[in-house]
Amino acid sequence: MNTRSKTYTPELAPEVLLRLRHYADQFRDLFRFPSQVSWSGVYLRGLLQNGERKSIEPMAARIPLPAELSHIKDREQALQQFVSQSPWDERAVWNRYRFVMARRLASPRGISVIDDTGYPKQGKHSVGVQHPYCGQLGKKANCQVAVTVHYVSPKGHFPAALRLYLPKSWTSSPKRLEAAKVPESFRGEATKGQIALELLDQVRGEGLLPGNLVITDAGYGVSQAFREGLAQRQLFYIAGVTSEMVVFTEEPRWELPGPSTGGRPPTKPRLVEASPRPVSLAALAQRLTRRKVTWREGTKGKLSGRFSWVRVWPAQGWEEGACAFAEPHWLLIEEQADGKIQFAFSNLPAAMSRLQAVRLWKSRWPVEQGYQQMKEELGLNHFEGRSWRGFHHHACLVMLAYGFLVLEQLRAKEVPASPGKKSGEPPRITVPAIRRALQDLLSPRAKPDCEYCNPHFHLIIGFIPRLTE
Repeated sequence: MNTRSKTYTPELAPEVLLRLRHYADQFRDLFRFPSQVSWSGVYLRGLLQNGERKSIEPMAARIPLPAELSHIKDREQALQQFVSQSPWDERAVWNRYRFVMARRLASPRGISVIDDTGYPKQGKHSVGVQHPYCGQLGKKANCQVAVTVHYVSPKGHFPAALRLYLPKSWTSSPKRLEAAKVPESFRGEATKGQIALELLDQVRGEGLLPGNLVITDAGYGVSQAFREGLAQRQLFYIAGVTSEMVVFTEEPRWELPGPSTGGRPPTKPRLVEASPRPVSLAALAQRLTRRKVTWREGTKGKLSGRFSWVRVWPAQGWEEGACAFAEPHWLLIEEQADGKIQFAFSNLPAAMSRLQAVRLWKSRWPVEQGYQQMKEELGLNHFEGRSWRGFHHHACLVMLAYGFLVLEQLRAKEVPASPGKKSGEPPRITVPAIRRALQDLLSPRAKPDCEYCNPHFHLIIGFIPRLTE
């Protein structure tokens, strides 16, 4: 079911189209050659225009080319070369993109949401493809998985970093890595959690996106090493965990081993005999009562659920003393409408209230809405190439297109409501609106004396200079 909030599609005035051009102009110097500049505009236009598929072949067939590319005979091959082989640096584009987005969305209350998303694939040759559970299909299937860091603030949200995960079946095969042209610096084995921490370091190291809270699901939160990595970076977190994990509900009492009378002396702390023993989260959930919490008003009424919020002590590896003298954590338990139970650990301060914690935990859901829009409307999962470069180039350009939509929605919220429109329902620029505008620009009925309505002004994405320059 589509869970995105209702959007409003105003007519796109010339000034909106001009903003689109100016937005894209901020990236043009990152493309070294004029041909890269031209093809980037064509590609972005293909992502924003109408069409069921946003893979190379259908986009090449339906996108008119600018004058400087009119001599190209095989546009499909040329577009494929631009996205899969052309040596422009998507990391530089990402850096600029974060700078552009941070100017409008950065907030001291910002939150980093770590997640991953699957890309269903056919065959076994696309870089990183494996056969795990694919959330998009709801079953095990061939797919690629990309780790992402999203930035969520009171002003809006956007994807801030993305990197493809390579399973061991790939990192242990130099032949496959070479065939997919994976750069040497990314060929080493790394867990999704390690990739997420690297992306976090990259994003936070720029100093553009403030905020010291990370939210993630159980795919990452079950890893004690990952949670410790966040804590070592002096970050707070709310991290999903699974029902099999164990905790102490009272502070455990540990003792250091005494002198040995023979043999190898013990070195690990152990529980005092009378100390409480750990319980699984599943068992604990049955004992605890949950209270109704309403975290915000939705478009169809109040959003609420039933939650427990209790202090616990982590017990992973307790028999070996691995968790001895650990600090207490919060445990959040959510009982969903269908009866399913979700769990999360948190190192938030002891004074944090249940309502505050639930609101923070729920702030990750806009990320799912963003994934849905990027896949359904911008073709995030439509790339059909096999190479590392092609995958990351395509994803980078999708993020640029999405970034413009985010900024336009933010701008629309800031504009005073027009007569007859509710102030709480500001108009929003949507992908369909931009598609219609682009189609109008290409229509023979467009007025030739209007610079932004001229049928030749099909480089509206803005990567190409005006024809009059």
